[in-house]
Amino acid sequence: MPRHARARIPPRSGKLARVVHLLSLVLLVGVVDSLNPSTVAPALYLAGGRRPFRSVLGFIAGVFVVNLAGGLLLTLGPGQAILAVAPHPGFEIRRLLELSLGLATFLVAAGLWLARDRLQQHVSGNQERIEGSSLLVGAGITAAELPTAVPYFAVIAAVVGSGRSAGTQIALIIIFNATFVAPLVAILALRALTGARGRDRIAALRARLDRQLAHLIPALVLLVAIVLTTRGSVGLLRH
Repeated sequence: MPRHARARIPPRSGKLARVVHLLSLVLLVGVVDSLNPSTVAPALYLAGGRRPFRSVLGFIAGVFVVNLAGGLLLTLGPGQAILAVAPHPGFEIRRLLELSLGLATFLVAAGLWLARDRLQQHVSGNQERIEGSSLLVGAGITAAELPTAVPYFAVIAAVVGSGRSAGTQIALIIIFNATFVAPLVAILALRALTGARGRDRIAALRARLDRQLAHLIPALVLLVAIVLTTRGSVGLLRH
C-alpha cells in the first residue's frame, strides 16, 4: 500500500473496531446467558404472586448486584494483575482462550443434559420459597451459580484480555449484567402493562417453561459453546 494511502486511514479506526467487536461479543453472550431458567423461572413465579412488583424488583436487584460484584472482583483483581504482567495479550492467546473456554462449555452442556431431570426437579421444587425474601433468593441463586458461570467467565476473560482501560472494562461488565437481567425486567414490565390479565399470561409462560426446562438449559449452554469455539477456531485459522 502506498505511504499516502496508509496515512488516510484514521489512526483510531482499528481500536474502535476492536471495541465494537468486543461489545458485540459481550451483548451476544449476555443475551444467550440471560435466558437462564434458574433466574427466569423464579421471576415468573414472583410476577404471578401476591406482591409481584416488590418481589420481582427485589429478585432483580439480588441477581444484578451479586453478578456484577463477582464480575468486577475478577476483572479488577486477578484480571488487572494478569495485565500488569502481560499488558498486551497476543491475538493467538485471546483466540486460544476463547477456544479453550468453548470446549469447556461443551462439557458443561453435556453434564447439564445428563442431569436434566434432576435440574428440573431442583428448580421446580423451590417454587414455594422464593416469594418470602426475593432479594436474598436472587442473591443466593446467583452466588450458587457464579462458580460455574462459564459464559460469564468467557466474557470476563475477553474483556480483560482486550487490554482496554479499567473504565472501559467496568462499562463492559455492567453492560453484560444489564443484558443478563433484561428478561427479568421484561417480565416485570409485562406484569405492569397488562394488569390483572398479565397474571394469566405469566402463568401460561411459566407452565411452558416448566415443560421445556430440562432441554432449554443445556441447549442455551451449548449455543454459547458453539459461539466461543467458532470464534476461537476461525480466528486462529485466519490469522
